[in-house]
Amino acid sequence: MSFQSLGLSKSILDALAAKNYETPTPIQRDAIPLVLEGRDLLGIAQTGTGKTAAFVLPSIDLLVKANVRRRPMRCRMLVLAPTRELVSQIADNARAYAKHSKLTVATVFGGVPVARNIRDVASGVDILVATPGRLLDLIDQKCLGLGELEILVLDEADQMLDLGFIHALRRIVSMVPKSRQTLFFSATMPKDIRELADKYLTDPATVQVTPVSSTAERVEQFVTFVQQTEKQALLTLFFRNTKIDRALVFTRTKHGADRVVKLLAANGIASNAIHGNKSQPQREKALAAFRDGTVPILVATDIAARGIDVSGVSHVVNFELPNVSEQYVHRIGRTARAGASGVAFSFCADDERPFLKGIERLTKQKVEVVPLPDDFLQQSAQIKASRAPYAPDRPERLPSERGPARPRATHAHGAKPAQGRGGPARGGQSQRGEGQGGGRPPQREAGAGGGGRPGGGGRGRGGRGRGGGGAPRATA
Repeated sequence: MSFQSLGLSKSILDALAAKNYETPTPIQRDAIPLVLEGRDLLGIAQTGTGKTAAFVLPSIDLLVKANVRRRPMRCRMLVLAPTRELVSQIADNARAYAKHSKLTVATVFGGVPVARNIRDVASGVDILVATPGRLLDLIDQKCLGLGELEILVLDEADQMLDLGFIHALRRIVSMVPKSRQTLFFSATMPKDIRELADKYLTDPATVQVTPVSSTAERVEQFVTFVQQTEKQALLTLFFRNTKIDRALVFTRTKHGADRVVKLLAANGIASNAIHGNKSQPQREKALAAFRDGTVPILVATDIAARGIDVSGVSHVVNFELPNVSEQYVHRIGRTARAGASGVAFSFCADDERPFLKGIERLTKQKVEVVPLPDDFLQQSAQIKASRAPYAPDRPERLPSERGPARPRATHAHGAKPAQGRGGPARGGQSQRGEGQGGGRPPQREAGAGGGGRPGGGGRGRGGRGRGGGGAPRATA
């Protein structure tokens, strides 16, 4: 089957030809004709399946055929996505596909001056791609209205719910016309997502491709059992001894990502981090260096990694295993794209073994165990000699759980007061639209604790490391 057989216009086909796209992916093949008919659509597909084109291509055709003139401070099509990177990626694709039309494309997300967003939508826009938080900022300032919306797209719906965007979504949907066309995409379909889809969609067609568990079959997977405090040494040795094209390293938290970058730099290995505490220019610079191979190692949190669609990722390293099995599949799915091969390595501490079992149950395959190098203790000691060992994040408390700040004590001889454990928790602050819904605290996930160090066959040696023992925030 070719794109010509799907009923798309010549201008769209010309844009696809310019990108050398000839054969649609399964979700494009199944979804495009349904969207062109004006049907509401429920798409169950993860990133990397081509779902952006599945909703953007037919929507462009529908907008062109409708021939409705855009009005100031209004948009005709709204695409909601959970992260800045995914917003930018969708918008870039939309611009490329619409280049032979007169349709305009704009983005709205946090991390850039709100005045720029206001300016971009002032004269009206055909296709607006946005994060929910910053979109509501513009609506509340009466700089944007949704009363004339023709097409509404919710992309990565499960991730938006995980980030606490549910209340923002409800507000936004309440403002759009009931006669709209709604396209709803989610990688997974738990009960709460199904209920949301039932509420927002009218007689939808359903398209489902590539069950999430089967994606792992295309990636070579390995795991090494290691103490939490020795992971930094293992990661350093991994990059010293492994030939990579591009590698994504996943941590559970923002602070963990920053520490990994620092420990690699201390050993002469360049990398960048991307997460919600980084400014938009920093995120864009890190992604650009990753794409062009200038800095081929990118350390990311799960949330920030949504929307990172970079070809040529040869390796994915799970510095810390996620406690949600589906998230593991999303992580390793960043490699082995478009028919290429890919390799995923995981570092598993003792307290992460239940996570590994859950992953193997989901993917229905055992992850091959790779033992630590024979001389790992000696090499690890040399690497760790110059710095304090890595320790997982302490649990972060919600504002309602924090006690009053301790008064600063006065010390003689100019000595600095010690950092009290009862002080405010680090991190957890985010603007609206940066991966957290309207300022609400994101979900809490299991922390990384200590673990045993394996012998030659990958079995634990029984030593107990320092455990985080808690549930650090899983924010971007």
